Amino acid sequence: MKFKRLGIHIAVVAASLLLPTVELSAQSIELINPIMTGFYPDPSIVKVGPDYYLVNSTFSYFPGIPVMHSKDLKNWKQVGNVISRPSQMNFLGDRMTRGLFAPAIEYHNGTYYVTCTLIDHKGNFVVTAKNPAGPWSDPTFLPEVKGIDPSLYFEGDKAYVIYNSDPPDNKPLYDGHRSIKMIELNPQTLQTVGEAKIVVNGGVDLSKKPVWIEGPHLMKRGDWYYLYAAEGGTSVNHTEVVFRSKSALGPFVPYEKNPILSQRELPKDRKDPITSAGHAQFVEGPDGKTYAIFLAVRPYDGNFYNTGRETFIVPVEWKDDWPVTVPGPNGVQYSYKASFPEVKQPGARPQSGNFGYTLTFEKQLDPALLFLRTVDSSSFSLGNVKGLTLKLKPETVAETGNPSFIGKRQQHLNCTTETELTFSPKTANEKAGLVIFQDEKHFYYLCKSVDNGKPLLQLFKSKPDDAKQPELLAQAPLKSATASVQLRIQALGDAYNFHFSENGKTWTVLKDKVDGKFLSTQVAGGFIGCLFGMYATSSGQPTTNTAAFKWLKYEGNDPMYKK
Repeated sequence: MKFKRLGIHIAVVAASLLLPTVELSAQSIELINPIMTGFYPDPSIVKVGPDYYLVNSTFSYFPGIPVMHSKDLKNWKQVGNVISRPSQMNFLGDRMTRGLFAPAIEYHNGTYYVTCTLIDHKGNFVVTAKNPAGPWSDPTFLPEVKGIDPSLYFEGDKAYVIYNSDPPDNKPLYDGHRSIKMIELNPQTLQTVGEAKIVVNGGVDLSKKPVWIEGPHLMKRGDWYYLYAAEGGTSVNHTEVVFRSKSALGPFVPYEKNPILSQRELPKDRKDPITSAGHAQFVEGPDGKTYAIFLAVRPYDGNFYNTGRETFIVPVEWKDDWPVTVPGPNGVQYSYKASFPEVKQPGARPQSGNFGYTLTFEKQLDPALLFLRTVDSSSFSLGNVKGLTLKLKPETVAETGNPSFIGKRQQHLNCTTETELTFSPKTANEKAGLVIFQDEKHFYYLCKSVDNGKPLLQLFKSKPDDAKQPELLAQAPLKSATASVQLRIQALGDAYNFHFSENGKTWTVLKDKVDGKFLSTQVAGGFIGCLFGMYATSSGQPTTNTAAFKWLKYEGNDPMYKK
């Protein structure tokens, strides 16, 4: 039986012709988890004809909310970003783990909708587009929708916002007591209609004090309306639960066998664990079967992880008109076989399993590259000869402004990132190089600088209690103040190694086995993952100097994918 949900339509809109595709002859596919490796949390997905569009949280990175396109739930290509213009919004002054929380994407009558929360500021908003690649509209804020994690459900000419909010009368019975509310939305004016209604109080069983019911979605299948949401908080107790009703507005009855997705009961000492699974959304696959897209993490040594929360997939079966995930023995698997053809997209980089690629900077930046809080187009340039040229700015990554930083996600526990840097520092405060960055207070910086007129390579570690004065861990002299130097950062789970080369052939260890847990979410807190960043700063002093990065090479090699 097909289930009705926004975006599942037989009409194929023009946006489905966005990209050429090559369909393989085989009628089977291996879906490898995570389907989006690295910092791609809070996934939301919509199906429009044969096309799938996926969005994720980006918090205070810019551009915000990447839009990924696929035809097979495996091969994803980024086609745009929802928040792509500083005029839409910026995140200046915000810590990196604030900003945009939990977007949700929907489609209705030729229009794409994304709802999201701008935390700490104006709250929930909606943006629209005729093409998921953009451009997306300026945000329309929803002041009556007080909470987080809004999603939309359409029925006829009506729409509803479903979201996490305060408990009844704003009087929590315990820490983490929340509710799910619904309010009608006019799809044309994007204004709310009437009053919000509580449809879930606390969670599955209020007597057991359930915490952090969030990330709600509503769908209809047959005669039933299903409201499903995350419960338990976004860490190791994260789960997904489901309720149903014969009416879109409830009352909703919980499934007696909740949760429908959980990893928290599994042995903590299992090999290559996947944990913290939840924040799911159902979607119909190319085979007509149901799948859940959700977030989870791949930790090391307990609950440490540097790659952030990632996007996973798992099959769903319908039992007695209830959706139940079927992850298989010992929980969510690293791969699933499905009976539909693989469809690769030309020019798309792999996003799952082990992979490597090199980014160059002749004409345009890859859409997956990220800035801190906004984009300053005057601070960088691209070219065939030099590659990416960054102007040194006084701002540093230890502050909440917009330094000269362009980064890519760390997508594997074990990976290597390299670049070739051309930079002639004039004073000791001028530095350029590679940073492995968790947030303003947790980073390592491998950079070229000068001391007493002599060029050298330095490695700094941020101080969480005084991030503006990082600790010097190691340094080494360089032969030339003007020649290019190659930089390498290697991640090995709980450790990072830092190397450099002056001839592109032989590498020197500047420092190895540097504490990787310092960059983990467990230590830093928050909701984001690490980025490798090309970064140039004059450390509070104005300058006209620049630094050039010829290319950026990435190679991921995690053991769970080795056969």
